[in-house]
Amino acid sequence: MIVIDAGSPVPPFEQLRAQLAGQIHDRTLAVGARLPTIRRLAADLGLAVNTVGRAYRELEEAGLIETRGRAGSFVTAAGEETRERARRAAADYAATVAALGLGAEEALRIAEAALRSPATGVSTSASSGHG
Repeated sequence: MIVIDAGSPVPPFEQLRAQLAGQIHDRTLAVGARLPTIRRLAADLGLAVNTVGRAYRELEEAGLIETRGRAGSFVTAAGEETRERARRAAADYAATVAALGLGAEEALRIAEAALRSPATGVSTSASSGHG
């Protein structure tokens, strides 16, 4: 279920993009699932067609969905690939931390600070609960 908060300082396209990306990452939307058409979703959510189109474009640029002409937009396997890359990066980080002799608590604080840094562009809603 997608909910757009009209009072949020986050633009509607970003709310939609983040929620769809979250559903792809947590597998609520399975690989191969067909997304509603842009017009249908815009009507259902009370958004402009361009707003939904921008969210879809950004998801496509991130490789999370692909558009197959008139057939529609579908969830790609990129979400799984992305998760696997993150797991490998985390394993590399853990190995580096162990080699440096840092404790797990300190390593977690460092990683959390890096994830919450504005420079990473990682939103807290997209990073919570995914694992």
